[in-house]
This record gives sequence, structure tokens and C-alpha cells, in this order.
Amino acid sequence: METSTSASQPSKLVLPSAPASETGSVKAWQEPVQMKTYPPCAADVHPMFLDKRVYQGSSGKVYPLPVIDRVASEPVMQIWDAIHLENEYLRVMVLPQIGGRIHVGYDKTNGYDFFYRQNVIKPALVGLAGPWLSGGVEFNWPQHHRPNTFMPVDTFIERDEDGSVTVWCSQQDALSHLKGMHGVCLRPGRAVVELRVRLYNATEQTQTFLWWANVATRVHEKYQSFFPPDVRYVADHARRAITAYPHSDRPYYGVDYAQRAIEGVPEHEQPQHFRPEGSYAADDLGWYANIPVPTSYMITSSAGDFLGGYDHAADAGLVHVANHHISPGKKQWTWGNHEFGYSWDRALTDDDGPYIELMAGVYTDNQPDFSWLAPGEGRSFEQYWYPIRRIGVPQAANVSAAMSLRVEGAKVHVGVCVTADCEDALVVLDAAGREIASWKQAISVGDPLVAEITLPQGVVESDLCLTLYAGEEEILFYAPGEVIAAPSLEVATEPAAPEEIASNDELYLTGLHLQQYRHATRSPEPYWREALRRDAGDARCHVAIGGWHLRRGEFVQAEEHFRAAIQRLTLRNANPYDGEASYQLGVTLRHQERWEEAYAAFYKSTWNAAWRTPAFYALAAMDAREGKWASVLAHTQKCLQAEAQHLQARCLRVVAYRAVGNGSAAQRLLDETLSYDALYGWAQYLASGAVPAVGQDRLDLVFDLIRTGLWGDALRVLQHPYAPTENNGAGPMLLYALARVHRALGDHKRAEETAQQSASARPDYCFPNRLDEMTLLEKTLREHPEDHRAAFYLGTMFYDRERYEEAIALWERTPADDACYSIAQRNLGIAYFNVRHDKAAALRAYENAFAANPRSGRLLYERDQLWKRAGVFAEERLRAFEEHRDLIGQRDDLSVELATLYNQRNQSERALEVLQRTFQPWEGGEGLVLAQFERAQILIAKKLLAHGNAYGAVAALETALTPPHHLGETFHLLANRSELFYRLGQAYSAAGEADRAQHFYTLAASKQGDFQNMAVSEVSNNTYWSALALNALGRSDEANTLFAKIAEHARTMQQKPAKIDYFATSLPTLLLFHEDIQARKNRQAALLLAQANVGLGNIAEAKMQLGELLKEDPNQMDALGLMQALS
Repeated sequence: METSTSASQPSKLVLPSAPASETGSVKAWQEPVQMKTYPPCAADVHPMFLDKRVYQGSSGKVYPLPVIDRVASEPVMQIWDAIHLENEYLRVMVLPQIGGRIHVGYDKTNGYDFFYRQNVIKPALVGLAGPWLSGGVEFNWPQHHRPNTFMPVDTFIERDEDGSVTVWCSQQDALSHLKGMHGVCLRPGRAVVELRVRLYNATEQTQTFLWWANVATRVHEKYQSFFPPDVRYVADHARRAITAYPHSDRPYYGVDYAQRAIEGVPEHEQPQHFRPEGSYAADDLGWYANIPVPTSYMITSSAGDFLGGYDHAADAGLVHVANHHISPGKKQWTWGNHEFGYSWDRALTDDDGPYIELMAGVYTDNQPDFSWLAPGEGRSFEQYWYPIRRIGVPQAANVSAAMSLRVEGAKVHVGVCVTADCEDALVVLDAAGREIASWKQAISVGDPLVAEITLPQGVVESDLCLTLYAGEEEILFYAPGEVIAAPSLEVATEPAAPEEIASNDELYLTGLHLQQYRHATRSPEPYWREALRRDAGDARCHVAIGGWHLRRGEFVQAEEHFRAAIQRLTLRNANPYDGEASYQLGVTLRHQERWEEAYAAFYKSTWNAAWRTPAFYALAAMDAREGKWASVLAHTQKCLQAEAQHLQARCLRVVAYRAVGNGSAAQRLLDETLSYDALYGWAQYLASGAVPAVGQDRLDLVFDLIRTGLWGDALRVLQHPYAPTENNGAGPMLLYALARVHRALGDHKRAEETAQQSASARPDYCFPNRLDEMTLLEKTLREHPEDHRAAFYLGTMFYDRERYEEAIALWERTPADDACYSIAQRNLGIAYFNVRHDKAAALRAYENAFAANPRSGRLLYERDQLWKRAGVFAEERLRAFEEHRDLIGQRDDLSVELATLYNQRNQSERALEVLQRTFQPWEGGEGLVLAQFERAQILIAKKLLAHGNAYGAVAALETALTPPHHLGETFHLLANRSELFYRLGQAYSAAGEADRAQHFYTLAASKQGDFQNMAVSEVSNNTYWSALALNALGRSDEANTLFAKIAEHARTMQQKPAKIDYFATSLPTLLLFHEDIQARKNRQAALLLAQANVGLGNIAEAKMQLGELLKEDPNQMDALGLMQALS
């Protein structure tokens, strides 16, 4: 990609015309586009061990991906690779450098962008590893959002004989090594964007996945989303909450829509933009403008195949269609039509405005909701989108047409949109089986049928049936009276603790659920261990625990469990119903190079159909190591009989055909494989000798070749020139693999030379995560125990796999003069604190790390976080920051911490200076910058009031009411801002403006709950100010009742053990360093009790409680402020 240095003018994406060489009905060509771009900054070189991070309701572990936590604040004009598709009706643009997303979907018949068109590339920190782009269509898999969402894909343009063209985009997931590809297809004469998806599990383990196609559409107060008419309920993430749809009948995301529909939206909660005009009810979730806060909702059930959105201002919209039997997922997401949402709109675009996401899930209906993909299994499916126009919201749709039937009083409105010209269309409207109107005419793509008739007397909507025919063929029908309401589901519940579950069956299934849904804060292991405690021979739990050890690379322990499972399974039957234990035993033994035992175990597992595919491939791979090509052909044939899409078996079979001299069969199979997947790396290598350019993709190919004993091919691949790229640290592992190959080929001299190169290769972003990498490094260390770089890499992988003590021992071997020393010491600091709970050792390690790399803003930030956990006083932390003031500008989080310290020291003017930079919050971590900005203005106002400058105080506080845009965030509608309102009441009172004072006191008193840490709460530290406001209003009885409520809430907190919210979708406080959540909860309770005691006049008791709290946490700002006020 190319960049220039200036982008000061507004950007408008201009689509190029098709080249003259494109003469077909469907045109496809590659031509770059220039767009204003805010490029992501370089990724951090430190591995991120975020083992407790919650992301989109499941695990937010990001390793082995490097994390990017900053995007450029100033744009440049940048050239982006683009692939364009065009037919008679539609124009589509795909961006290969950003995940192969569809960036433009344009209806040529009416000039409408049915996908949200971004005119700038402006990523925000929403993705798993950082940058994420809104707009167009994002393809999310194997988790949400796609880990590789801002990374390039391989592409191929396929042209079919019927004139259709497909742009294929392929990418290997960096975390799971699953392969996913999607093909964006246009066909002649069809106004449909067809998506052809092919997923493949190239690993030897069953893995979980979901697929959500994430469509963005531009919205405003006249934009309405829609689901099939049988949808009656929608659910939140993990079904932790459910509400009726479209008219919400209970509070949802803290908003009582039913009350809003009855009483109206309070004026102070009305949106500044896109205000509903009153033509639809305030409880209707189908209208973007009604939803004031960030909100997800997913249908609970439907027999319909479609969803979409309609722009009533443009009189145009969008329909998605997919088979609901495999594509049950239908979801809407919005940032919300209020200030909080507007701040995210600004973060994600310059001038293109808000959007909603209309997501369609395949093999999933919720987030998180994962399905299984077996080893070697391929999945193929299709999704379709098309624009509609002039018919309003449809009640029925398939890939050929969409129909609307709307009754208004005595009038019925009929609309039919088609996706291909229909010359002999017949539309019939029946009432109770009797035709009351029909239209026989040609319906073209750009000219839908739109009609209105008067209903015969006595006919009601439920009597009607609308049918579209093309000649004699029925295309689509809709009968309102035949719609069967989809059932609701129960709200999900948190599973009980292992010891509280009655049966082993439920213990096993609970653990399996936690594994399948990748739960971030609950491990499946204790459930399976508890089952084995009760029944030491439980076969299913032995297999599960064995798999847990296998994924960690603990082969000896895994083998013990798999053999124990087999012992139980064969207690009375030598031929068990399930062959997984034998298959997994084979995998475990193969990793230990116990070939004959592994071969026998794999063969036994083929007795069960479920494991024939991976087992026969494993046998074929072992045959290939021995050069037994006839056996390879036999075993790959059996594998492909069970799973025709097994790409590795196909490629190994090509190798075997060539080895036995059957070149024609090899070529036929290779051509067939490439026709199915032209972007599969091994097939490309076999066809032309092409080697993957991306280091991780190259490693995948190399390990396939090594596993099959194709050492010569592995050598050729590894000797191919490799150009390391930023964020891609495969270089050292490629060299270690090359040394291994040299040794296997008997070239010990080159093996030694390459091993030396490996040990001195650039280590940046080398984050190994395959078991093959683990065993390669272990073997390297057995041969070269002095290779501390191999020990460092292996330690990194061990720590990710929770083999903590082994990781510590390996990292401790890194010498002080090594380039990895700083990172090793930093990693040790994390491990000493989180694993060994040794604060002193952790502090020493971080001092070593920072001394070795004093230019790292991340290390300064992480050290400060550790200091906070260790109870270091604010004065020392501030002194350290000021000594390294030049590093503060590197990071938002450093700036926030410095501003916090200045506020704690009552140096609010300096805090505001620090807060002048442009901030970029992470989704789920909003509010930190705002809190310090508001705190600084409050402190300034207090000083001004103390000096008699009431209007100066008012000005400072009103500045906090509407935070400047450069802070990157604003307050959530449900956030409690009572302190600010209370302070404004005080300031206006001091200025003699009683009415304004009462207004703000009333606002402060009206808000008692809060929204903190991405959750609604009844009581928070801000409730105290609501009670003070009640006192200021002369409502002392109510104030005392509220103070008592605060105290009661605090005592309840003290009595209940702390635990992490099982259904959390984001937990910004659980990141790098583990926190004692019980201690944190106790401190929160102590603060609330102190506040209540202050309000109730128990000052001595409040001071005692605050004193104890500040001994534990000298940086607690609310406690510091309250203690200062009492002094």
C-alpha cells in the first residue's frame, strides 16, 4: 500500500469505471482506490497474556496475535488494493487488505448504497487485537469479531462458464489455524450479492467456531430493521436477558421501553439527533432512533429465512436470505441514538454518520454460540443479500423476491420486488381463499410492483394471502393468518459450582459447554475433575481431561487419561461405541514419536465412523513417512470417502500418485482440488512450487510436509526467500524448522549453522502457538540446552498454555545481554505476581525490564499498574511519571494515569493539560478519560467557589457537562452524574440563582442507580451525591432513606462472596494483572458504608472506615476526596 502525507480535505470514495477489457455481463477487475485513512500504529512487541479478558461474551485471549492499541490521530491519503465486481444492477467493492470485507454494495437502479459505504478508513479499538473498521460487510469467524479482521487475505477471481464471477478471499485464523474462505459472487441478470463460504479444519483436533456476516447500514430516524413476522422475542448475549419484539415489554439494557411508550421519553433523555417523529411507538426496537444505548438483540427462534432493513427516507432497503435450518442467527446491534453512540460514530468515521449492524449467523444463533468443526472437516454454505426499493418493509422474502403486505384501515398496500426480471409475473391477493385482486405484468428489478386496493367489507388482515407466480411456478407467498409465533426461550442461568452438581453426566456436559463457548472466566477442568473424583473411571471425563492436557502439550498426562478412558470403554466390549479415546491416544503417541503404538491406536479409532476421517489421514501421513505409497493411496481414499473436502488428504494423495508414477491421476485430482479451493497453500505448492508469503501460512505448510515425511519439499519451502513483515514474527520458527529438516536429511553441518541463526534471529512478534512448534522447541533444547532464545520462545508458549512454572524457569534463563531480556523480565514480572503472588519479585523483574528498555511506554504503564496493585503511594508514582514525561505521549492509558495522579494531588490544571491529547478508548473500557476530565473540572470549581467566584465554578462544571470530542468518549445515558449535577446546584446557589440550583439538585436526586463496568447497578459510589441533593432540596427523610439504602447495599456486598459475572460481555478491569476480586468488593463496600455514615452523621465511624480503606488502597480517589472533605 502507498501513502501520502496530507489528507486535510473531506474524503469521498470514487469508484473507478470498468476497464474496456471487461466486456461480459459481470465485470471483475483489480484496481486500487485512494481513501483518507487513519492508519493503525505498530503493534506492541510484548506478548499479551490476557487469560481473564472477556470479549464479546467469550474468551478475549489474544495470544499469539500482537496487539495494536493506537491508531493515527491524523489521516493520510492511502492507496488500497481493491477488487471490483459489477453487473447490470449492482456494484460491489472488496478490500483484500482488510479481511476481504465488502466495502461497497451499490444499487445502480436507484443510486442507493444498500451497504454502509465508508468514505474513510478509520479503525477504532474494537477488534480482538485492536483495529476494527465499521461499514460494508465484515465476515466474522471463528469468533466474534474476527481475530484477523484488519489483516490481509489471499484472493482469486473465478470466472464461471455461465458468466458469473466470484472473488475468493482466503485466510488462516492466527489463533486456531482454521482455514476460512468466502467468495463474493455476482451472476448475470441477478440483483443479488451471493456469498459462498468454505470453512476447513486443517488441525488434528475438533475446534469450535461461529460465523456471523456483519452488515452495516446507514441509519437515521426513518430507518427500520426487520425480522420475519413470526419473531416474538429477542435475546441479549448468551441469552442473559430476553424481551418481546418488536415492542419491548420489559427493561432491556437498563432502558424501560414499555414505560417510554406509555409516558413518553423524558426530555433530558431525548436524542440530540435523529429524534423520532412520533409515527412509531417508543417501545418498537425495529427503529434505530428509539434505542438510546449500545444494544444487541438476537432472535430466539424463527422459521423465516430473511432479515433486513428499510430506509423510509430513501424508499429503499436491504434483504438478507439464508437457510434458517443452518442459519438461525439474526441480530441487530447499535451504538445507540444518544451521545455515547455519537462518540463511537465519530471514532469510526468522519462524516458518514451512524450505522446499525444487521448480522446473520450460520451454525450459530447467539454470541457466544459456537458449533463444532471436526479434524479435517469442511463446511460449505451460502448467504445472499439484495437491495429492495419502493415496497416498504417486506413480510416475506427469498432469494428470488421480497413482498410486502400492509393493511392501513380499509386500504391494503402490496409491494413485490424481484431479483431478476420476471416477464410473466402474476401476483394474486386472496381473502379467505377467494381472489380479491391480481396483477399480471412484467416486473423488472428496477421497477417493483407497488399497488393499493380497498379491502372488501368484512375482510381482515388475517384473511389475506399474497402469492407471486412466475408463469405456473409459485415463487413466494405470505399469509398473515398462517404465521405461527416463534416460541420464547428461558433466560440462561449460570451453572452451579462443580461440587453442587448432582450427576457426572451434568458435570461432563457443563465442562463441555464451557469449553465449547470458550468461557473467559470459568474453566471446564474443575467439572471434569470433580466427576473423576466421584468415579475414577468416567470415560468421557478422562477423554476431556486428556484433551485438556494434550492441548497444553502434556503428552504423558494426556496418555494416562486416554488409556484410562479406553480401559473403561472396553470393560465389557472390545469394540467401543466411541473411538475418540483411541484417536486422541494416537495423536498423543505420535507427538511422542512412538510410531507403532500411534499407528495401532489410529487404526482402532477407524472402527467408528465419527473418527474415520482424521484417523485415516493420520495413518496416511505416517505411511508417507515410510514411503509406503500404496498404503497412502488406500488410506487417503478411505479418508476422502468419509470427507470429500479434506484438503490435506487430497494433496497427500497427489503426492502419492506422483510417487507411484501416475501423473495423470495426480493432475486430475490436483485440478479438482484447485477448482474447489484455488488458494489452499499445499495445493498451490504442488501445482507451481508457489510458497506462501505469510510466515504463519508457510509454517502451516511446513508442518504438514514434516508430518508426512516430505523432508525435501519442506526444505524447498523453508529455503524460499522470506521477508519478515511488521507484526509477523515467524522468522525464528522457520529457522528452527529448517534446522530440524537439515538434521532429518542428514546434513548436520547445516543443521548446526541454521540452529545458530535461529538463536540470533530477530525475535519481535515470535509467539509460537502450535503443538508442532512446542515439540520442535523442546527437541531443540534437548539438542542445544544452551539456546536461551529457544527457551524464551518455549516459555512464552508454555505460559499461554498455563504451564506457568515451566515458563518461569525457561524465561529465567534469558541473559541480561540478550535482545529478549527486557521482554523476559516483563513476562516474569507478570508471572511472579499472577502465579506466585510474589509482589517483591514482580517489582524487581519490572525494574529490570524497564532498565533494559527505558524507551517503552508500555513497560512504564505496566510497571505503574503493578505499583498500584502493590499499594505504592501516589507521590512515588507521580515522581516516576514526571521523570519519564517524554514517554507519556506514547499511550492514552499513561496520560489517563498521570491525569489521575494530578487530580489526586489537587493539581487539576495540570491534569487538563495532559488531557488535551486525542484519546481512543477500547470498546468496553470507556469512561476512564471522562472521569478524570470531570474530576479536574470539579476540583477547579471547588477552588473557584472557595474564592467566591461562583460563575467561574459554573463555567468549569458546565464544561464537564458536554465533554470535548478529543476525549473520544462521552457519558452513557444510564451513567450516574449526580456529583456533577450536585456541584452545579451548589455553584448556582452560591451565585444566587435558586431556580437553576434547584434544577440541578433535582437532576442529581433523580438518578440513584448507575452504569459502571459495562453493567447497570442499583447503587454505586455516585448514589451518595443523589442523597446529598435530596438534602439540598429539603427532602431530608428521602435522603436518609437513600443513605440507609446505600448502607444496606454495602452490607449485602460484604456478606456475599465476590465472583465475576458469568454473563459479562466485557470486563475492562480484568486484564494484565490479576486482582483479588473479594478485596476489591470489600473496598467498594467500605467506601459505600463510609459515604452512608457521612450522610447519616456518623462522622467518626466514616473516618475510621476511610482510614482502613486507604491503608489497603492509597490510590482510591473517592475515599481520598471524602477524607479530605472531612478533615
